Amino acid sequence: MSWFESFILGLVQGLTEFLPVSSSAHLRLTAAFAGWQDPGPAFTAITQIGTETAVLIYFRTDIARIVSTWFRSLTDRSLRGDQDARMGWLVIVGSIPIGVLGIVLKHQIDTSFRDLRVIATTLVVMGVVLGIADRLAARDESGGRHRAAKERKSLHELSTKDGLIYGICQAMALIPGVSRSGATISGGLLMGYTREAAARYSFLLAIPAVLASGVFELKDAGGPGQAPMLETLFAAVIAFGVGYAVIAWFMAFISNKSFMPFVVYRIVLGIALFVLIAAGTLSPDAGGGL
Repeated sequence: MSWFESFILGLVQGLTEFLPVSSSAHLRLTAAFAGWQDPGPAFTAITQIGTETAVLIYFRTDIARIVSTWFRSLTDRSLRGDQDARMGWLVIVGSIPIGVLGIVLKHQIDTSFRDLRVIATTLVVMGVVLGIADRLAARDESGGRHRAAKERKSLHELSTKDGLIYGICQAMALIPGVSRSGATISGGLLMGYTREAAARYSFLLAIPAVLASGVFELKDAGGPGQAPMLETLFAAVIAFGVGYAVIAWFMAFISNKSFMPFVVYRIVLGIALFVLIAAGTLSPDAGGGL
């Protein structure tokens, strides 16, 4: 991997990590279309540490409050009903599915899940799911000719069951093309949460999973079949800077905008991949291996 490739892939990671379009799919597709070799799962996981650092800084006040209250609630019973203490436990509960499945499906994540036909399928399917979730949210928010607007749930109403469902949705993002934010936001919208609540919990829930994955993959970084360590770290730094700007934009965007542009983009990209593969222009394993 050259420094130029590292820069471009870091840029792609930062631009797509927080949007519901799948950063892992875009890293894979960028390599395939550019004629580069697949940077590998370790590269993806470590560059995600860069974007997740942007989350830690952007939500630093919320995170510090949640962590502090959660730790204090372990010895102070009066704090156990506090919203921040509950949020700490809900993030832990929601992180269980991706932790278990990440270990069980590691071989598939590193191999068969990176097939471009799989990515094309997940881009289209999850695009449709996001579109349905978005329309349901819009209907509740605006009401209609014969029905009143329906109030959607905030994070204060997040239950253990809903937190676990969020976690299952996040675990689906182990397959490139699904999108961590796309899956969790879709799940939140389908459960009746507001766009802002769904996105905020999605970002908070990703922190332990992404950091743990990145640390776990550090042992493979720079090894056989993986991108060089220095280039990987450089890409992570680029991803951090770009990712921070994208978070700020996205949180403002979702307050009053529809996800339909992302839905259309996902479906068009997925169909285009199917067409290119069927025509023989693009191999399902294009760019595979280092």
